[in-house]
Amino acid sequence: MTHDTSHLAPVWFHVTDLVVDRGEGAYVWDTDGNRYLDFTSGIGVTNTGHCHPRVVGAIQEQAARFIHAQVNIYYHEPLFRLAETLRRVVPPRLDSFFFSNSGAEAVEASVKLARHATGRPNVIVFQGSFHGRTAQTMAMTTSKTVYRVNYQPLPAGVFVAPYPYWYRYGWGPEQTSQWALEEVRFLLHTQTAPEETAAMIVEPVLGEGGYVVPPPSFLPGLRQICDEYGILLIFDEVQSGFGRTGKFFAFEHFGVEPDIVVMAKGLGSGFPISGIAAPRELTEKWATGTHGGTYGGNPIGCAAAEATVRVLLEEGLVENAAERGAQLMDGLHEIQSRHPAVGDVRGLGLMVGAEFTDPETRRPATEAAKRVIRHCLEAGHLILMGCGPYGNTVRWIPPLVVTEAQIDEGLTIFEQAVAASL
Repeated sequence: MTHDTSHLAPVWFHVTDLVVDRGEGAYVWDTDGNRYLDFTSGIGVTNTGHCHPRVVGAIQEQAARFIHAQVNIYYHEPLFRLAETLRRVVPPRLDSFFFSNSGAEAVEASVKLARHATGRPNVIVFQGSFHGRTAQTMAMTTSKTVYRVNYQPLPAGVFVAPYPYWYRYGWGPEQTSQWALEEVRFLLHTQTAPEETAAMIVEPVLGEGGYVVPPPSFLPGLRQICDEYGILLIFDEVQSGFGRTGKFFAFEHFGVEPDIVVMAKGLGSGFPISGIAAPRELTEKWATGTHGGTYGGNPIGCAAAEATVRVLLEEGLVENAAERGAQLMDGLHEIQSRHPAVGDVRGLGLMVGAEFTDPETRRPATEAAKRVIRHCLEAGHLILMGCGPYGNTVRWIPPLVVTEAQIDEGLTIFEQAVAASL
């Protein structure tokens, strides 16, 4: 079946040309009836799998009661229930929530809150970050120039520090971590003084920038610097949250708590909802009426999110992410041992990257990664996507309902694609 795409703006980048008809669990079906194993989860969104029955049921039930209950006008029960449910999974001191629609909106909310709460104007972000596509979040995004090109000038007050992407630098993890932390301190002495720095915002696992897991000392080191200077530490868990890394939030792997956590993607299983969590003592400094949104805290979104969190907790999906992630990492390391073009395998839980590089020069092998992704789709009906500044990292983001057999199937298809493409 062919479809006329001429009336759709071509600004969207497409991983595939598939026209999907339905989805269930880890699979999608196109309009011709072909089944595909979807290891993108809508870019880390459908953590509970496509159309989880409990999430679908919550959406259907709420849609019959209230579709739009505008928060500035009246409260509604799903809003209260979601806040109470989230309190089960965030650190106890993060006891105040603000809800919006997208990851970028939630990031902007975190920055606006930080500026109000501290009275300081500037923020520090990290090289390789992706925080969104609105003007403010574009200024904070450094994973690829394509997200910023021809949109300059962007909002000021954003300063960039290195992320400890140790494989790229060619150093050991701890050496890279200590260097990156020293560069943060150097930034505070050369570009944005501590007394004018409201916050540092960082992805606990770098997402679009290459699925990079920082060395264990990095996030605790940032916490120490922030505490030393009264700077707020914001963790952008848009892609790494809600069980994706084998813990509910990625920051739990590092024994560090943020002052503000940003949530989206996996929060609503595909229904557009995002939010931030922060201590009440911070949100009380956020002047009433200075931020908001027509659709933030939408009752259907709140119902979908509450159901999502309950499914993750009650059906063991976070534990499954850890187990299946270990299986995936073991399988990719075996493939790496047989195919040296797979230069690095890294990740936590079901947030895993396989970076393709030239075996002799270690330079990015972008076209190789693209060929592998294309072969997986066309020959194996496996949907994967790339990431990283050079697009040479294949990211694995299967839903957290994925089975042992499905991981094995994906690994088999992937190795066949590597063998056929390189």
